[in-house]
Amino acid sequence: MSRRSVLRGMGGVGTAALLAGCGVPAAYVEPGERAGRDLSARDRTLDFANWPLYIDTDDDDTSKRPTLDAFSERTGISVRYTEEINDNDEFFGKISPALMNHQETGRDLVVVSDWMAARFVRLGWVQEMDRAAQPNISRYLDPQLRSPAFDEGRRHTVPWQSGITGIAYNRRKLGREIRSVEELWDDELRGKVTLLSGLDESFALLMQGNGVDVTRWTADDFHTVCEQVERLVAERHVRRFTGNDYIKDLSTGDVLACQAYSGDVIQLQADNPDIEFVVPEEGAELWAESLMIPNLAQHKTNAEKLVDYYYDPVVAAELAAWVNYVCPVPAARDVLADSDDEELAALAEDPLIFPDDAMRGRLAIARDITSQERTEFAKRWNSIVGL
Repeated sequence: MSRRSVLRGMGGVGTAALLAGCGVPAAYVEPGERAGRDLSARDRTLDFANWPLYIDTDDDDTSKRPTLDAFSERTGISVRYTEEINDNDEFFGKISPALMNHQETGRDLVVVSDWMAARFVRLGWVQEMDRAAQPNISRYLDPQLRSPAFDEGRRHTVPWQSGITGIAYNRRKLGREIRSVEELWDDELRGKVTLLSGLDESFALLMQGNGVDVTRWTADDFHTVCEQVERLVAERHVRRFTGNDYIKDLSTGDVLACQAYSGDVIQLQADNPDIEFVVPEEGAELWAESLMIPNLAQHKTNAEKLVDYYYDPVVAAELAAWVNYVCPVPAARDVLADSDDEELAALAEDPLIFPDDAMRGRLAIARDITSQERTEFAKRWNSIVGL
């Protein structure tokens, strides 16, 4: 299941949007009603919900998570860690009844994609973190991720890991390089291209291929992309729409080029060095999946300590070496570069983990789809994709 998952159920429209569309006010929670009774001082625990395979594990015992274990040893705080998030909308549906009814969720820390985090922030369902108690975040958070449009100043969210949506291709089988989005539509790739099926995952790169500034895209830009993709589908140029299952198609050669996530390609390259990932000349989307503290969390202070702990460059380096996504702590690069382990040192030079300045100049964080836009846009996109 893709962490950057497909919108599912109800045409990809979240619970809050449906309520608003039915004339029921969205369950916005005022700032003064978000904090719960913090038991952190006397109850040295916290509940952390994350995606599967998104944290380091011990090579000999996968039930052990070295960075979490080290945090507990350092602070005396035990962490109940669950891998329960398989889909953004599914998880939203799981905890939204509690949040909209001003009840605690049983979770102190959760990780969702930033487009979903935007929904939580707009609804007032997550608490502002105490940055005075989080010096590592203030010092080490990647400047390019510091102030997304949905959460100015990153007061409510902190990136867990980041990534790039770009193009992956099989250079040996294609016989040449791909440098731009436009090249995906070359005749020789007819029937050998896949696009991502999720609305939030797919649209930015396609707009960038049209020269659009995705930090300020418009409804017209969206509908232009839809018209292009509809034509490509009718011409059978696009083989299909995928979640993370593009990995299999690319590995077997059934697909020669596709929309892809940088972290997946690093893992693919370990088995198949012919697979390349490119940030197109027109640009690519930089995204993040972020940590949030839900309203009424009972261990907010403990959760804030854990978040800041992962922004220690040494800890961030250990996590980055395992998950292979874009590290939101650029200072972790120096930690890996100084390693005596050649494989770890090599990761410091991988631009898909630590983008260089040239690559960063082509990356942009797309503005999120507003709640007013989502119903219309999801309906049109899902009709093209077949959801």
